[in-house]
Amino acid sequence: MENPFHIAAKGKSLSGYERNRVYLNAQGREFYEISGVTGADSDGDGRSVVPIDFNGDGMEDLIVRQAGGGSFLLFENRFPRRHWLEVSLRADEGNRLGLGARLVAEVNGRKMVRELYPQNGFKAQTPACVHFGLGHATKVDRLTITWPDGLNQELVDVEGDRRIRVRRSPETTGNPIDVLP
Repeated sequence: MENPFHIAAKGKSLSGYERNRVYLNAQGREFYEISGVTGADSDGDGRSVVPIDFNGDGMEDLIVRQAGGGSFLLFENRFPRRHWLEVSLRADEGNRLGLGARLVAEVNGRKMVRELYPQNGFKAQTPACVHFGLGHATKVDRLTITWPDGLNQELVDVEGDRRIRVRRSPETTGNPIDVLP
């Protein structure tokens, strides 16, 4: 058997060049396979995908890292523009990034739950932040953060369409939010 680390350089793949797939979630009821219309059905031996706002417009784009067919592919999000909120966390000591925190955003009576666990893949890692798609809502009615040490922090009427950093604070007074560029 030849060295498996040289297989991609020879234009071959261990995965057999399965096509990449993209599925669109239809309001939690079903998924539609939309790979063909997105151009993501590449046979480049994709190994990891990272959702990230590559162009700074608040809409998550996708970066696909590959073992063959080029090192990465970038897919710009061109869906209709909607409102959003990106949240990162900071603590003064200990777990400074709040890794493992649970964030619950309540928007128009609907709860969205995210946990801050940056993912690692083949030559790729997601940033230490969470993204909430707000649809037509312009704010989060209530944002509840449960820090890994058990501290609960609640923020109300958090404006959307921006990136914020929430500082860990047991105090209920003062504004623990920093607006990021």
